[in-house]
Amino acid sequence: MSKQSGRGRVAGLPDWDRCAVMGVVNVTPDSFSDGGRWFDTTAAVKHGLALVTEGADLVDVGGESTRPGATRVDEAEELRRVIPVVRGLASDGVVVSVDTMRASVAAQALAAGAALVNDVSGGLADPEMIPVVADAGAPFVVMHWRGFLEGGNVKGVYEDVVSEVVDELHARVDAVLAGGIAPDRVVVDPGLGFSKEAGHDLTLLARLDRLHGLGHPLLVAASRKRFLGRVLAGPEGAPPPARERDAATAAVSALAAQAGAWAVRVHEVRATADAVRVARAVEGARTDADIPDEGVTDGAHSTPDAPTLEDTRPSRTPHGAEGAR
Repeated sequence: MSKQSGRGRVAGLPDWDRCAVMGVVNVTPDSFSDGGRWFDTTAAVKHGLALVTEGADLVDVGGESTRPGATRVDEAEELRRVIPVVRGLASDGVVVSVDTMRASVAAQALAAGAALVNDVSGGLADPEMIPVVADAGAPFVVMHWRGFLEGGNVKGVYEDVVSEVVDELHARVDAVLAGGIAPDRVVVDPGLGFSKEAGHDLTLLARLDRLHGLGHPLLVAASRKRFLGRVLAGPEGAPPPARERDAATAAVSALAAQAGAWAVRVHEVRATADAVRVARAVEGARTDADIPDEGVTDGAHSTPDAPTLEDTRPSRTPHGAEGAR
């Protein structure tokens, strides 16, 4: 694990010195948040590049909605949606994650330039997923999952949500490691919103330290989710639409970064990119404040190495221009 709050790093990916920002590109007509907006390949690639310009460190491309009650697309359609977008972004130097539960899609996406496989089922939906990822030597996100979000799986039942999620993730990580994926390429995700009520999600966010106990970098994917709508609505009000939850998402991103998350997955990047950089600046100032400065006299204290907001501000340079990330 790195010194930055035990954040850790993932082999095969860049080593960011703060919580990374994973931007979302949904190449779907029916995602809960932005379905249909980026369904065209050209529009999806353009959107992914815009997310990088706004501060995304990597871009997660998915061709299948995982909202409750969503109908699964067939393999051919998922491939048609995802592979050209992965190839287009990767060819422009973007670090690409593929969001899929199908081994065939993961394999072709990795061949097209994807660097990470983000499987919300943690390899449970397709028994070929783990061998494919292991053979490719790719990093793999293991999310807490209790099945497709339909019927009784939509609302999870827990006696102790933190302990049960940690235990179930631990078992899943063991299976992934036994399948040949290297320990330094495993990321864990508590699966906010998947078979969980708003109270469950908030409790998991409050106890991210328990997730860190699994010993792997942590991805937090709270963007625009239902529990944020419940928080914003209050006890009597109606939840705001998904696209009106971005400020709340940025707040969670800052909290997750402060708690040592490796990355946060978000639809609207700019506010979260700023939030995690502020969290990193505060983290650096706190670290320096804990170290006595032997060169300072008369009670003054100096923190010359603490990053400033200017140091941590994301590049606004158009993607592809000199100095762009």
